[in-house]
Amino acid sequence: MVASPNNSLEMDQGEFTARFCSRPQNYAWFLGAGASATAGLPTATNVLWDMKRRYYCQQENQDISREDLQSESVRSKIQSFMESKGFPELWADDEYTVCFEKIFGEDKERQRRYLHGILAEDKATLSVGNRVLGALMAAGYARMTFTTNFDPVVEKAFAEVSGKSLAAFHLEGSRAANQALNNEEFPIYCKLHGDFRYDSLKNLADDLAAQNRELSECFTNAASRFGVVVAGYSGRDRSVVDLFHRVLQNPNPFPHGLFWMVLKGSSPLPTVTELIEQTRKKGVAAHLVPIETFDAMLLRLWRNIADKPQYLDQQVRKVKIATVDIPLPQPGHGKPLVRLNALPVVSWPIRCLELSFRKPKNWDDLAKARTASNGQIVVTKGPSILCWGDKEIIRQSFGADLLSITERDLPQELAAPHNLYVKGFVEEMLCKALARGKALRARVSRQAVFLLVENAPCNQDELKSLSALVRPLSGEVPNVMTPVTDDHPVAEKVTWAEAARITIDFKNGKLWLLIEPDVWIEPARARRYAVDFLDKRRGGRFNKEFNALLDAWVHIILGTPERNAEIEVRGFNAGNGAENPAFKISSRTAFTKRHPG
Repeated sequence: MVASPNNSLEMDQGEFTARFCSRPQNYAWFLGAGASATAGLPTATNVLWDMKRRYYCQQENQDISREDLQSESVRSKIQSFMESKGFPELWADDEYTVCFEKIFGEDKERQRRYLHGILAEDKATLSVGNRVLGALMAAGYARMTFTTNFDPVVEKAFAEVSGKSLAAFHLEGSRAANQALNNEEFPIYCKLHGDFRYDSLKNLADDLAAQNRELSECFTNAASRFGVVVAGYSGRDRSVVDLFHRVLQNPNPFPHGLFWMVLKGSSPLPTVTELIEQTRKKGVAAHLVPIETFDAMLLRLWRNIADKPQYLDQQVRKVKIATVDIPLPQPGHGKPLVRLNALPVVSWPIRCLELSFRKPKNWDDLAKARTASNGQIVVTKGPSILCWGDKEIIRQSFGADLLSITERDLPQELAAPHNLYVKGFVEEMLCKALARGKALRARVSRQAVFLLVENAPCNQDELKSLSALVRPLSGEVPNVMTPVTDDHPVAEKVTWAEAARITIDFKNGKLWLLIEPDVWIEPARARRYAVDFLDKRRGGRFNKEFNALLDAWVHIILGTPERNAEIEVRGFNAGNGAENPAFKISSRTAFTKRHPG
């Protein structure tokens, strides 16, 4: 399969769906932890933080729960301690393997007991994406599947959908994998890193330095017969990425292409981008495929496969959406009264603009248009491209390739997995609306949107409520420069600013604006090098201090309204509802009281 002349590394979901569904049996699958996370199992990052939490509590005689790890300040404290004990920096390439080495040593039995405790089959609840994959295997559409995971999710999904058992080839049965491929004993499922239920595991650095020879050979042989779809895998294991590069040395690498799914709005690791580029140089179709979620993408593929077995389709669609009505306890009246960091969103946008183009647009195209508009448009990409902003500015930003601008209803089920891109779209617009006309600026990261204080002295009067609590409000991180890399060949100064993380969430049938005081690091990639600074800056922000900071941020973004006032904000100076949406927010934060029961 020859690479597309389009220079973009991305491929639209629609184009990938059409290509895959025409001949699904031409593709092998490669799964990472993200494919099991949809079943409720922890990702590699979750496992890593859980190991750190346990180690910290054992060494420091502390009691920190998994829920406590949601706090950035708790994670920073743990990370600082780990690094003081010789553990790697956050997000270091060898962080996962070194943590296993230092915590478990050579004791594989302790490793297996630990992994069994968090990855056992009874802890997995199959999602629709898992069921689709099981059905693809049962129908002969996914003839080969490889994974770095230890868990039994794929075996469980295959069994529940097909009523048959699936035996995985792993480190203790690797020699048979190539024989099964040669004999076309499909479906074939290989666990490259082993299975926690057996003796062999690959977690330590020496283990991962070289993949098991037989399983590696099976993968390279398969990748010379099939295209490969990668899902839920970040590409952090160098040995695994090297395995993909080894395929490129074969005479016929990835004959039906290499397609690497990445979450929309996230940036793939440089190792992944490099692999895609090197694959394309071989004349092979290789693309990044931005998706909302593993579940949404797999269900999309399944829906578009023609003539699929009816009995498997019934098993995939076995779980249907239903309204769950669990009665809540009666409101509490006891002390203490606990204040929450949530403001009620009384009303939010119901209309937006939909754009159509002569040629498909990728995320780089949208970023260029956003820059060309000087921040006067907000745009996202799902099944179609949605936008807010003045129509004339939109035309100028996209140029002659823009075919039409139409108005449409905005999906209101923001919490649904297939609408996560819409949730991010709404959060970005809300953040822009809250910042407009104030000494604030909106920033978007891979995970969330933030409001940052401006550095202009003339605007500091607007920030008095915040500067009365913390001074200064911004500056340079002392003694920290960004490292020089291939992507960033010049070291930069690292700066910081007081900030508030802005998210929205549905709880109890209502939409809430969540405000979490934080500290922003610029450039964002330098955050892991500023751990010590962040730890000191946020070290004393406990209940009383956090409450005061929350008051200050509510005052900054909403002014000084009367109690229970409803404040309307818009992101732009003019335009109708589909161009310039409005948000109405109540000024009174949510609270809870202790229930006597």
